[in-house]
Amino acid sequence: MTTNGKSSTLRKAGLFYLVFVMFSYTTGGPFGLEDMVTTSGPGITLLYLLIIPFFWCIPVSLVSAELTTAMPVEGGFYRWTRAAFGDFWGFLAGWWNWSASFLLGGVYAVLFADYFAYYYPQMTWWQHYLLSLALIALLTWINVRGIQMVGQVATGLEIFIFIPVMTMIVLALTRWHFNPFHPWVVPHQATIKIFGVGLALGLWLYSGYEQLSTVAEEVENPQRSYPRALALVVPLSIAAYFLPTFAGLASAGSWDKWHTGFFSDAARLIGGPWLGTWMTLAAMIGNVALLSSTILTTTRMPFAMAEDGYLPDVLTRKHARYATPWLAIIASAVIYALLSWQSLGQLISLYIWLRSATTVLTVLSAWKLRRTRPDLPRTFVVPGGAVGMLYVVAAPILMAIVALLGGKLVATIGGVIAIVLGPVVYGLLSLRNPRTAEK
Repeated sequence: MTTNGKSSTLRKAGLFYLVFVMFSYTTGGPFGLEDMVTTSGPGITLLYLLIIPFFWCIPVSLVSAELTTAMPVEGGFYRWTRAAFGDFWGFLAGWWNWSASFLLGGVYAVLFADYFAYYYPQMTWWQHYLLSLALIALLTWINVRGIQMVGQVATGLEIFIFIPVMTMIVLALTRWHFNPFHPWVVPHQATIKIFGVGLALGLWLYSGYEQLSTVAEEVENPQRSYPRALALVVPLSIAAYFLPTFAGLASAGSWDKWHTGFFSDAARLIGGPWLGTWMTLAAMIGNVALLSSTILTTTRMPFAMAEDGYLPDVLTRKHARYATPWLAIIASAVIYALLSWQSLGQLISLYIWLRSATTVLTVLSAWKLRRTRPDLPRTFVVPGGAVGMLYVVAAPILMAIVALLGGKLVATIGGVIAIVLGPVVYGLLSLRNPRTAEK
């Protein structure tokens, strides 16, 4: 393929880089879960970290593995939903997912700047914002270079993060002073906060395992690589959350002080200032990895939707040298930059509504396509036959209902509005875009 006389070559990612990109998007490290401890309680938090995967990321991973081998297309679950339920529901899957990415893309840059303030406490608000913008710009450039470059960066970042986290775990387990499960729940805490807000945080931690399907065409042999990557990343993610939390509570204690950033304090209490500083740097790097992989996976959504006529054709343009959808990448990055003054805690409950809606459509698509398209060449199939399919569909739906019903009223109202905007936008596009209205 050539564009403007220049050779355009898409450099695909193999299994090794896919694993690190997937891990950096879905997990990145243990950072961000600390508020679960003070919201729900140490015991419930540790229980959540072990149980939620069986109702959320494990069934979603099985579904994603089957559908990626059956339909390894750019846009992933958006196009699976469209094939299963038609244009309207397919559009909603893509729109809700892209909207959800706006809530998190800028936040990761903000968190990076927040941790940087550990080293530069006199930072002003405008310096904080400029640092966030600079990070978004740098990672946008890396993403324009392609998934292989993103994979190389993710690999280096995650290896750097693993070292201090593993050091803290080993030191903490040799200095066990507290019962990490005590107390089970926060005393005198409202039930809705213990089981609602805490569960929403847990779903956020274990979300996104279907997201890498959006770049299936940029992966070498996706039918083989994607299921294998999921089989490695899911248990690694569980360990990355559970072990540091368990070890930190057992050694550092102070469960009532666990708020965002406390892993740095826990590392300092366990190993001294050198480990606390190292852990803070790892947390900063973790947000870089999360943002980089978010840009990669979510920017293929507007590209795929533009290909199908829902968004302007200009978003389908690919880079002359790297063959990446560079305009879709830049357009999304600009929105992240505009929202990079928000905070993570304010947005998680709203994000869960959009993420849950997308996840429910994804698992239902697997059930529907089993019935309507049994001819698809599935090299991986969800095990267990009809019972296995019932599990992977029912478990995430049940978990989403429980989490959404347990949320705060403000988050519920905001979530419903965000969900309803999808059909409204679809209707407006159908009226204004003849190409879409014909579908």
